Amino acid sequence: MARKVKISSVSISGVGQGDNHKQRAIENMLHWLDLASKDGPDIICLPETYTGLGCGGPKWFETREPIPGPSFDAVSTWAGKHKTYVILPMVRIKGRRSFNSAVLIDRKGQFIGAYDKIHPTIGEIKAGITPGKKAHVFDTDFGRIGFAICFDLNFRDVGEGLYRNGAEMVFFPSMYRGGLQLSIWAHDFHYWVVSATPGEQSAIVNPLGRVQLQSHAHGRVITREINLDSEVLHLDENMNRFEALKNKYGDQVELEIASPEAVFLMTCHHSRKTVQDIIREFKFETRDKYFSRANRIRSKALKRA
Repeated sequence: MARKVKISSVSISGVGQGDNHKQRAIENMLHWLDLASKDGPDIICLPETYTGLGCGGPKWFETREPIPGPSFDAVSTWAGKHKTYVILPMVRIKGRRSFNSAVLIDRKGQFIGAYDKIHPTIGEIKAGITPGKKAHVFDTDFGRIGFAICFDLNFRDVGEGLYRNGAEMVFFPSMYRGGLQLSIWAHDFHYWVVSATPGEQSAIVNPLGRVQLQSHAHGRVITREINLDSEVLHLDENMNRFEALKNKYGDQVELEIASPEAVFLMTCHHSRKTVQDIIREFKFETRDKYFSRANRIRSKALKRA
């Protein structure tokens, strides 16, 4: 069955240094959340450590806060009022340690959990940031989501961990844009990737690695409704089922084919059936299962050689 969710990413820079930095940053953050809310999103993502953006060096580290704290309290109140999930990236104090975190706040304004950046930069660690350990995935009312933060994108253990833990969508608050790397992760791990970076070129990327939408200097908020009831499959041994599938279900089952990569994205818009129901009915084979079967057959062949 269709599992539609409307996602927004906000590309905003910091307010810079100066008096009342934290309060000005919070007010600016709430302003952009208000603008994003006009599109009616289910979830909004902000850039990495937003209230510390533009501070630089030690000043950045000094913006750290506990939960509850000024930034969290302001955003949780906003989220509860607008009944919208918000991803609040911040320098977070927990006990005696500090983390570069992505904090998930639900539609009631409640703290769901936090992902702590597994691979902080060398500079961050020297400043006092403690590395995280786990690629957490969180359940929402529309699906399972995970996070990676900035430098994490260079390390496969984070992407693979999110994949193993069942992430359907990965949010990427970051200082840098990621570019091709976003598409590589989306393609290799077949989940949606949504980035939020300062300035422009935040992106929404589908599980085929295709960029669906990007922000720019004149459009800092991007919003797209997507259907999470989807699966990536290989073209091999599946293509001969397309005609029968379309004859029965028409536009209720969407096929987006990536011919150069020999894969396709099947999305189910049916009101009663899921994409897994369709896969079972027509005996489709997902890409992962196809590759696993190919490896089993190869192993048997090697034993006979």
